[in-house]
Amino acid sequence: MLSHRIAAPSALLLGAISATGFAPLGWWPLTILALAAFLHLLSQAPKTSKALWLGWLFGLGYFIVGLAWIAQAFTYQAKMPSWLGWMAVPLLSLYLAVYPALAATSAHALARRMRSRHYLTLTMFFAATWIISEWLRSWVFTGFAWNPLAAVAPWAAAPTRFIGTYGMSGLLILLAGSVWLFFVGSRKSAISMVATLVLLWGTATISLTTAKPATNRQTAINVTIVQPNIDQGDKWNMAQRRANFAKLAANSPRLDARPRLLLWPEAAVPDYVEGGYPPYWYDEPPAFVRARLAAQLGPGDLLLTGAVKLIPNVAGNDVVGARNAVFALNDQGQLVTRYDKSHLVPYGEYLPMRPILSRIGLSRLAPGDIDFWPGPGARTLNLGPFGRAGLQICYEIIFSGQVVDRNTRPDFIFNPSNDAWFGAWGPPQHLAQARLRAVEEGLPVLRATPTGISAIIASDGRILHALPMHQAGRIDAAVPPALAPTFFARFGNILPLAFAIFLMVGAIVFSRKQR
Repeated sequence: MLSHRIAAPSALLLGAISATGFAPLGWWPLTILALAAFLHLLSQAPKTSKALWLGWLFGLGYFIVGLAWIAQAFTYQAKMPSWLGWMAVPLLSLYLAVYPALAATSAHALARRMRSRHYLTLTMFFAATWIISEWLRSWVFTGFAWNPLAAVAPWAAAPTRFIGTYGMSGLLILLAGSVWLFFVGSRKSAISMVATLVLLWGTATISLTTAKPATNRQTAINVTIVQPNIDQGDKWNMAQRRANFAKLAANSPRLDARPRLLLWPEAAVPDYVEGGYPPYWYDEPPAFVRARLAAQLGPGDLLLTGAVKLIPNVAGNDVVGARNAVFALNDQGQLVTRYDKSHLVPYGEYLPMRPILSRIGLSRLAPGDIDFWPGPGARTLNLGPFGRAGLQICYEIIFSGQVVDRNTRPDFIFNPSNDAWFGAWGPPQHLAQARLRAVEEGLPVLRATPTGISAIIASDGRILHALPMHQAGRIDAAVPPALAPTFFARFGNILPLAFAIFLMVGAIVFSRKQR
């Protein structure tokens, strides 16, 4: 049995190593080995309180390394000292580590209650409780679902069609458990588990590769995705406004006679495109702004662009809030429809406990003193000849099971984002999670970001087109076809939770047979 002096720092180190499986490093075998080693630590814990401590330390390392990019965001807000970012990462991780601690504690307690000394029982319980902990993390206190374990392997995401991202995270725990079982001498159990996992992954992969398109759409949806390479430090600089627009316009001209859908990033337009606000809020008349946007369109084109919508007070003489929105504008300069972001970023788009935090000098990371208000949730926009678009702005795409209006299934998901303040690690991690959504829902995902990574992701998770980070450019392509609704698209997160229950029941049955 390992001593406390060795076990505690080992758990912290293993958590940190496990996070190297996430993009951009992609060292997923280290993730599996680190989890296998952590399962051994957990099995050696003499009591459940020790399991709690080990799980929390593992989670602390996991999140500090995986979320280190958040510190970069603090360098773009003059009202927030940059050093605060290096405090924010461990402070956030102190809270998020509660979820791996919950998984470890619950698994340890269940295994002890079953009086099972077989390692397979603990492995199955831990896979189940990890699934539940990730699901809880996605909605408790509005949720922070970044970097589920499944995101270390978006290229192997076929099982998410059936059991979602959180269920696939459980499969990776089982894979790590099979490695652990092999090294501790339970080789028969290890081989049986690996064989089962190969069968499951193989079946899911065959299902994905043979899936048929949802419809036989006669007309292709042609799109132009623009990546202007506008740095976050220049984005809200009014002196850079014309130069920024020129970068967007330079990559927007239509190349042929075919009407296309022009896709710009989140908050690409810093001006207000709607009328009706207090006059002193306008730098340029909204009719002029819309005409300038329409000048980028050819006959029959449609533009989807991020912009801010203001919320005036009842009297109409002041503004009380804002919405992070995507507007659809036609070639006549008319606003056709709009989507308002629903899942907002705390401390980024609104300041929790504003009266208290603002008094001590803290502010939002995004410029401005007015908080964003949430929209009604996932919504499908009817774009006429360009089909039905599901909209998910930036951060929203990471929430498994919450990205599609299930009453009106879209033809594709548009994910405009602003990853310019996410450092070098945030954008590739964001892209990996968007790939998981594509496979889960059986829908292509189109991403437009100011500095990268903009991409077109097929319904099977493959990246068909992508623009590198910090490079201006455009993607001209047809939207890949949507697949028939997956099991997950029909039933959502009830499936990974059912899988977790199945694993628990299986662990109980196996334990009783062993006894």
